[in-house]
Amino acid sequence: MTVDPEIEVPPRTYGGIERIVDVLVRRLHAEGHHVGLVAKAGSECPADETFAWPGQVSQSVTDTLANMWTLRRVVSDFRPDVIHSFSRIAYLLPHLRGPIPVVMSFQRDPTPRTVGLAARLAAPHVLTFTGCSEYIANCGRPSGGLWYGIPNFADTDALTFSPSVGANAPLVFLSRVESIKGAHWAIEIARRTRRRLVIAGNHAEAGHEGAYWRQEIEPWIGRDGIEYIGPVDDVQKNALLGQAEAMVVPIQWDEPFGIVFAEALACGTPVISCPRGALPEIVRPGVDGFLIRSIEEGCEAVAKLGTIDRAVCRRRAEEHFSARAVVACYLKLYADMRLRMERR
Repeated sequence: MTVDPEIEVPPRTYGGIERIVDVLVRRLHAEGHHVGLVAKAGSECPADETFAWPGQVSQSVTDTLANMWTLRRVVSDFRPDVIHSFSRIAYLLPHLRGPIPVVMSFQRDPTPRTVGLAARLAAPHVLTFTGCSEYIANCGRPSGGLWYGIPNFADTDALTFSPSVGANAPLVFLSRVESIKGAHWAIEIARRTRRRLVIAGNHAEAGHEGAYWRQEIEPWIGRDGIEYIGPVDDVQKNALLGQAEAMVVPIQWDEPFGIVFAEALACGTPVISCPRGALPEIVRPGVDGFLIRSIEEGCEAVAKLGTIDRAVCRRRAEEHFSARAVVACYLKLYADMRLRMERR
């Protein structure tokens, strides 16, 4: 398994996919698989064998060539049954016509030219693409290759289910506080419905997003029940989501997945967001929360939160967005790929 060379596995601070890979490695190892990891030097993920990238910059041509040949050496020494890349597709070039199945996983919109070139270069049945949602897989399919949507996951074992909340439970906005995440919508929805809103997450100081913070968000802090608590760690996030009546993150862009939405459901907390990107795959309207197209619809959704069963939210997370469920999807994919290779 490979991950980009910039951030350790697990990450010391921010690093969503590095956290995902860390749990994948641990789960695969626990199920009896011998797992090798190629990552940034200093990674402490307990893989059976860990190898360090020599190049530290994904966008550097020189580092890309060095990492490409490092992966070739690692594969020769480790002799894996499957190569699973969460890193640069260029690192895989020496393996696209080889005897080992290759999985290339995307966490964002795939680049059509790169995907198309890899699909054309690969021998039959060698290369399979996955997206972190069906939305991302659908973005990649027109460029060629075989695609599967396999979602990211929340650490449901570490997230506490809260079957009920108090009568004065707040709404929560938990994400980066920037325009595409819709914090300004969350504030207006909370104000119109006279609900408390707790905002948690980083915000920019400069540029367009710094101006967004100063003009759209900061003036409301401390007014009308709007509170800002800054970034939170895993323990604080667990408590914050568990005490919330709903998580309101009305995204203004096509979210590739959004782990925080699965984390909210794992706590039993309904989600109010918008029907963009992967959100329709995560939230079933009227069942796990609501998908809105306007602030007015957001206010209507808040009024209906009493109809949502928090136990159903938790069950949704466990069955579809837990590490156990997602690892099972990857293991099935690996087995299917090996079978196709043997039959060719």
